[in-house]
Amino acid sequence: MYGMLLESVQHFVQLEYGEEVWKEVLRISDCPYTVFNTHQIYPDYVIPSLALACAEIISDSYDSFMNFFGRCFIRYMCIFGYDVSIKATGRFFTDFLQNVDNLHSQFRFTYPKMKSPSMYLMEVNEHGCNLVYRSVRQGFKHYLMGQLQQVAKQYFDLELKTTVLETRLSNANNRSLYIISLHLEFDNSQYMLDSLKKKSHMQTTLLTPVPCEMLLSLFPFGILINSSMKVVGIGDKLAQVWGNREEILGDAVTSHFRIRRPKGVSFTWKNLYYLRSVLFSLEFLCGGSRSLVDSPFQDCGGNEGEIVKFNYSIKLRQLRRESMQGMKNILLKGQMKFIKDINVIIFLCSPILNDLDELPERGIFLNDLNLHGLSREMVLAGWQHNSKLELMFDKAEQRSIELEHSYKLLDTWKRRGDDLLYSMIPKSVADRLRGGRSSLSTCESFDSVTIMFCDLVGINSTTVEDAMDVVSSMNEVFSCFDELMDKFHVYKVETVGQIYMVASGAPERTNNHAQNVADLSLSMINQIKSLRMPSGAQVEIRIGIHSGPAVAGVVGIKVPRYCFFGDTVNTASRMQSTSLSGQVHISSVTKQLLPGGRYTVNSRGSVRVKGKGEMETFWLFSSSSENE
Repeated sequence: MYGMLLESVQHFVQLEYGEEVWKEVLRISDCPYTVFNTHQIYPDYVIPSLALACAEIISDSYDSFMNFFGRCFIRYMCIFGYDVSIKATGRFFTDFLQNVDNLHSQFRFTYPKMKSPSMYLMEVNEHGCNLVYRSVRQGFKHYLMGQLQQVAKQYFDLELKTTVLETRLSNANNRSLYIISLHLEFDNSQYMLDSLKKKSHMQTTLLTPVPCEMLLSLFPFGILINSSMKVVGIGDKLAQVWGNREEILGDAVTSHFRIRRPKGVSFTWKNLYYLRSVLFSLEFLCGGSRSLVDSPFQDCGGNEGEIVKFNYSIKLRQLRRESMQGMKNILLKGQMKFIKDINVIIFLCSPILNDLDELPERGIFLNDLNLHGLSREMVLAGWQHNSKLELMFDKAEQRSIELEHSYKLLDTWKRRGDDLLYSMIPKSVADRLRGGRSSLSTCESFDSVTIMFCDLVGINSTTVEDAMDVVSSMNEVFSCFDELMDKFHVYKVETVGQIYMVASGAPERTNNHAQNVADLSLSMINQIKSLRMPSGAQVEIRIGIHSGPAVAGVVGIKVPRYCFFGDTVNTASRMQSTSLSGQVHISSVTKQLLPGGRYTVNSRGSVRVKGKGEMETFWLFSSSSENE
């Protein structure tokens, strides 16, 4: 939906309830927007979420606030001058209801991505009417009621009562359509009186019967359609453009015409009958484009089986939007009129042309155009019709959809790139590098970190014959370890050969770095026992852990890595090399950092460590709580 709808909500909530209430509404609804742009598209869920938040804060019902929001929109339209369009629809409220779809068509020039609903009247009497509302949006029933009540009150001085008769969901052509039948109760006596006067006047001035040929001579591009949706008559000029009148007569209307406006309406008898007050735009598929792309949606009445049966004798093929102009089809714009005496609908129309150059391209000449209309004058003047703008909007909309798709792909690949980068460099460090800082600036000194080295035992040329089996076995083990990293809040530094190195306490400082690495090492011991190698070899690991100060940062330009430097790294490596298979070997420094009573720690005694001399080390086992 466009931002104007949300602007109306914000304006009147602030006006009637205050700025503090609006801020609280944004907070409770978890709305990511604080300011709305009139022509920006926003998700449909925003208005319902704001209504829920208002209902919670002000202790009123959700439905009443959706109704209030609908009223707010009608009141807010006056700021943009759209009240003039509403007033111009007719003298009576019923006239407005019959022309809502025409208003939406007009607004599409300003809001080309508008997904407007459709409305039509079923029964009209002096006490009101029954209205059928169709929309792709769900949950806006009370919003619609609020809009109708505000229009009736503000522009026609009527008190409107609304009753929901039926609500249903229609699924057709992978498109969900929410259909609501409403009974609108209001004083409609003046409209009925005016309609009665018109009928009585027509009865007193009845003309002698005239053949349809005479009517079609007045509208040389007109089309007669019967209740079976067959073409039973066409104007002379339309027949001349086609070349053979007999080829069209008796054919399904969908074989030669398709609906351009109103959008989303299928070519059915009920649609044509109930939408007679709506401006139609049909495309005459002439020349080499005698095919149809329309797929029938649910018709207005909702009765299945009335969808037009396609004439498959003509091979159907897709007409791409950008190719229509090249095929030189004729656009016809006009109104549907029902002729009760012969039970047909006639499409009273004229072709839409922009200038003289388009006449020969469509097989039309200047003398083919109506004398009683402005068609000739408009063609000669070279006026730019709405049809040209509609086509431009259609193309712009298609390009916009493609652009949105490209942006989504861009975001997808950006996320993939981020994931790859964050797998090589910690997120906090990578973000600093993105900000333009040098790699040297990422180097930091840490007072206390814990380093762990893990060595695979049992994977070598003597236990695994094929080199690919060695690689696949190592990949199986390391992939299992990778899944544990986030769980224990440690950072995987690197893998070199059969050595797996991790660290905790850098780059994100934490006081629990020794505990995190200890928990990880014990989990790795348990995981490796249940792991089955593709080669069938039995794999074990030996682990060494040490804690102390270290320096860490990104070094190098090509294939940058986040590396650790210092004596702590060397000592941790010595703990691993002097460890035993299936054991976790830790230094006395790490032992002192572990919480007491959480682990079982046994002294190994004094061990000679290369470069360090004699060191007292320990074996780490599962926590006492797990042993219980």
